[in-house]
Amino acid sequence: MLDEYDEPTPTFDESLPSDRYLDRELSWLAFNQRVLELAEDPNLPLLERVNFLAIFASNLDEFFMVRVAGLKRRIATGIAVPTNIGRAPHDVLTDISRVAHELQARHAAAYRNLVKPALDDADIHIESWSDLGVADRERVREQFVQRIFPVLMPLAVDPGHPFPYISGLSLNLSVRVRNPKTEKVQFARVKVPSMLPRFVPLPDDGSGLTRFIPLEDLISNHLEDLFPGMEILEHHEFRLTRNEDVEIDEDESENLIQALEKELLRRRFGPPIRLEISDDMDPVTLELLIRELDITEQEVYRLPAPLDLSGLFELTKLDRPALKYPPHLPTTAVQLLPSEGSSTPDVFAAVSKADVLVHHPYESFATSVQAFLDEAASDPHVLAIKQTLYRTSGDSPIVESLIAAAEAGKQVLAIVEIKARFDEENNISWARKLEKAGVHVVYGIVGLKTHAKLSLVIREEKNGQLRHYTHIGTGNYNPKTSRIYEDFGLLTADDQVGKEVTRLFNELSGYAIEKKFSRLLVAPRYLRKGLIKRIDSETSNARAGKQARIQIKVNSMVDEAVIDALYRASNAGVPVDIWVRGICAIRPGVPGLSENIRVRSILGRYLEHSRIFAFANGGEPEVWIGSADMMHRNLDRRIEVLVRLTDRRHQRDMAKLFDLAMSDRTSSWHLDADGTWVRHALSKTGTPLSDLQDVVMREVTARRRSR
Repeated sequence: MLDEYDEPTPTFDESLPSDRYLDRELSWLAFNQRVLELAEDPNLPLLERVNFLAIFASNLDEFFMVRVAGLKRRIATGIAVPTNIGRAPHDVLTDISRVAHELQARHAAAYRNLVKPALDDADIHIESWSDLGVADRERVREQFVQRIFPVLMPLAVDPGHPFPYISGLSLNLSVRVRNPKTEKVQFARVKVPSMLPRFVPLPDDGSGLTRFIPLEDLISNHLEDLFPGMEILEHHEFRLTRNEDVEIDEDESENLIQALEKELLRRRFGPPIRLEISDDMDPVTLELLIRELDITEQEVYRLPAPLDLSGLFELTKLDRPALKYPPHLPTTAVQLLPSEGSSTPDVFAAVSKADVLVHHPYESFATSVQAFLDEAASDPHVLAIKQTLYRTSGDSPIVESLIAAAEAGKQVLAIVEIKARFDEENNISWARKLEKAGVHVVYGIVGLKTHAKLSLVIREEKNGQLRHYTHIGTGNYNPKTSRIYEDFGLLTADDQVGKEVTRLFNELSGYAIEKKFSRLLVAPRYLRKGLIKRIDSETSNARAGKQARIQIKVNSMVDEAVIDALYRASNAGVPVDIWVRGICAIRPGVPGLSENIRVRSILGRYLEHSRIFAFANGGEPEVWIGSADMMHRNLDRRIEVLVRLTDRRHQRDMAKLFDLAMSDRTSSWHLDADGTWVRHALSKTGTPLSDLQDVVMREVTARRRSR
């Protein structure tokens, strides 16, 4: 997910060059370009390429709704602070517009010239009205009359009908009609209903082909039904993006939920920030839209139809397994496998013996984290459960377990982050459901989002002693995304971890002020300081001739203070490996600055989401996992938690994973000093390089079989 416009943290290292950071906005666009490159790759399964086309479109929508909207808002309000590289937001917007125009044109070309012909070859046809014969048109018209026409709402624009409100991300038809009696020309807008399939299945014509027609194309060719007696002069597609970020002054809000609900209503009416139009739109219609929507020429994107290719997500649901990645069934972590003679695992028994590190989605979320909470809810020896919830699914078994535990009389605390962007309404709904069941629901600390992934179970053991069982993860408690997001989770009965997490929950739900942790690094007070302290320690070790190395895996690397510490480490000779999925503001390979820094990015069937921080520490490795990215919002405005892995096996597993990710034999993108990402997918002989996710998948499966 994207964050609001971050104000840069001041940096004070005057010894480093002033141009040492890459622009974060352009770096994000470069990330989405990497997604697009996967859609363009003919070696990927076809429907996966379709999926990446849709992901690109969805990502870009969110980028405009949040990042571009934030820049525009700050310019409009006069708070136009420089960006992370010291440039004025207005200049950055110009660069964003240039690159976004290029990428959207490339995206449209990838669909039209690469993916659509490949779909045709696979007997999946997205037809246009002009492709249909008489019989098809008659059958489709019947479908239009019965299922589509009744829900359409044409809106005229004239002195008695003001220009209608255009909702964000809605697909629309602009229509110019002429009254044959008066010769008067008028404008109308028809919204393409979002609740109907974007690609309408065409009736079986006996050819065996799977055929669709875009909904907007079907509507466009039945406009005479919507405007009977009128002459249709022009019709074109357009789509508007609005500022859909949410702003709440928590200090002024007596009831956070009520304030957020009001703000969610306001979100629908945010100012326009992008207008996409079909490239055949006439000048008269375009001038009208620009004037009525109060948008600039720079914010207009001319594209070939169809617009809004996020609708292609629908096609990925086709039952064509040969056109998708081979299915992978997550395995149960070896330590959590049921013992002989038992059909179900005993999570508490397994975790009481040794820490369990689970790697999703290769290892099952359902038989680990979900089973942990389900078992806690039903176990009569469990006295209390404490849980953070940032994003969860609409039918979450996690929520149901918490409800069951509360109804069974256990003490249950849920820290629900209702400000999780674009999940606010879902989280409000679940918060109220939890409250009704008797769960103690808390919304965290004013001014901070609770992004940490924590679950704590207090259980009375056979000896009468209370024991802490803790889960700390890198990803959300969401069973659905756990199947496609790569994440780690630590299940531990370590007393130190349990007590520290207990104190942290007390801070989140009460008034405790925690000053020191041992196995945890907690933002906003200690996490940045703790990481920089360890980076500086590696720097000192390298200068002293001791073993030194830094390995970091994150979604985003932006924080200037952390980056500067990594530059100093590089200058001291510390090998620094950065594995980043999205934004990266660090410049690797710059003489005198970052010769020892390598940056790689890996995208694939799963979304790389885990955060890992590993330090050689003079031969006594330190490895941390958790929820924090290296961004201002994570380090300054969120509750984030990293936990230190102490099991040598887990430390070795992380080292092995990094070696695989950074290997020249693994397919990845390499970041150059100028901000260019270069894809390395083929060897010098032209053979495909190893896919990291495939390798991990095979290793996890083999580990299970060898038990």
